[in-house]
Amino acid sequence: MAYPYLEKILTASVYDVARETPLEMMPTLSQRIGSSVWLKREDLQPVFSFKLRGAYNRIAQLTASERARGVIAASAGNHAQGVALAASRLGIKAVIVMPVTTPRIKVQAVQRFGGRTVLHGDSFDEASAHALTLQEKHGYVFIHPFDDPAVIAGQGTVAMELLRQHPGPLDAVFVCVGGGGLLAGMATYIKRLRPEIRVIGVEPEDAPSMYEALRRKRRVVLEQVGIFADGAAVRQVGKETFRLARKFADEILLVDTDEICAAIKDIFDDTRVVAEPAGALSVAGLKKYVEREGLQGGRFGAVLSGANMNFDRLRHVAERAEIGERREAVFAVTIPEQPGSFRRFCRAIGKRGITEFNYRYSDETDAHVFVGLKLERGDAEKQEVLERLKAEGYPLLDMTDNEVAKLHLRHMVGGHASHVKNESLYRFEFPERPGALLHFLTRMGADWNISLFHYRNHGAAYGRVLVGIQVPESDSARFRAFLKDIGYPWWEETDNPAYPLFLR
Repeated sequence: MAYPYLEKILTASVYDVARETPLEMMPTLSQRIGSSVWLKREDLQPVFSFKLRGAYNRIAQLTASERARGVIAASAGNHAQGVALAASRLGIKAVIVMPVTTPRIKVQAVQRFGGRTVLHGDSFDEASAHALTLQEKHGYVFIHPFDDPAVIAGQGTVAMELLRQHPGPLDAVFVCVGGGGLLAGMATYIKRLRPEIRVIGVEPEDAPSMYEALRRKRRVVLEQVGIFADGAAVRQVGKETFRLARKFADEILLVDTDEICAAIKDIFDDTRVVAEPAGALSVAGLKKYVEREGLQGGRFGAVLSGANMNFDRLRHVAERAEIGERREAVFAVTIPEQPGSFRRFCRAIGKRGITEFNYRYSDETDAHVFVGLKLERGDAEKQEVLERLKAEGYPLLDMTDNEVAKLHLRHMVGGHASHVKNESLYRFEFPERPGALLHFLTRMGADWNISLFHYRNHGAAYGRVLVGIQVPESDSARFRAFLKDIGYPWWEETDNPAYPLFLR
């Protein structure tokens, strides 16, 4: 069935509750990638997401009898908030079914906007099935999050504003994809008015529902989807959104978690706003497209589709953003287990910023070190480091793209070493600058063996370091003199009750 979407978008009822959001240049990212990037700020909507547009447009078209029955929706969060606020403004009862995995910030926001929340299932699809059951039981009107012409038209108003705000040439517009409502609405509008502009959808690589549907030329149901980008965690795209995307979208790009985290950081650097993972998909895809095509001087638009980020997820984002931007490399390096080896290894690395340094004594011959390095020139610099360390005779593994190492092993380097003699445990604060570790090791010399070392850069002014050092009792006075001479704040932790439980 064909729908006159251009007319539907131009006449959509969204501005009683939604705002016309600004289109802003991203100067830092634009300079770095050599192309102009404009960001459509849908995070500035009252619900911090574009979803309000489609929800309100659909609910505003209900008949009087439908309004009296109330509405129900299923959503991972942003559509839920849009339905709750839209229904509240129109005096309509709203019930929202949300997956149990939905971030608490989104559940609370729905309740604050007047919606009644029902938590059910681990995914959008399970929540949606339960919502349909409740609809049949209670007679509610179901407000679909994406597969509805009125919802699609409401989302299409994002493109209407974007083209009005940027009447000059654009090479491509990048749009996040979950169920496909935003992509369908924007692609339909842009291709009808400016067919020369490429419209590119972006999905997480662990939730490629539209990518697979277009590749196979039919809608598919994914067995499972990742939930890091929970706003795009949809196992099957809509029937109507698939039809429109197949007709009007140029391409679907897939991005991984590290690339999403890097895009969140890019958006923060230019706007000081923390985008949610699904909200940053468009920027992640834009960067990947520019790199893939080798473009310079391009002109691109991207939709920041949402900013409903759980605060506790920021830790993971910060951890992965540097790797996603190829500004950190992670290696597993084997060095001789003898005094002075750390110092020689640090000299081989050179004056690069160390982001991580983890080690625990395991045997008398070899020491296995997990090390992270800052990169200023991306993969080219990483290759230089690899070649230099190999030339110095160090066996090593590049762990930069090793998911197990990045997620788990970096936090598990350590353990008991009961056979280590004369070990004392110290906590230091190193100044956060290149060469601080080498300065420490040089001043210590080769007199004492390091049996444990743990450091991770957390962006503070000082690096917090935990060190185990084998110091015979006869050397304790000389070691105390070294501690005084080094000039770094230190605390002895040998009597810390956690030390015998997990390390000694």
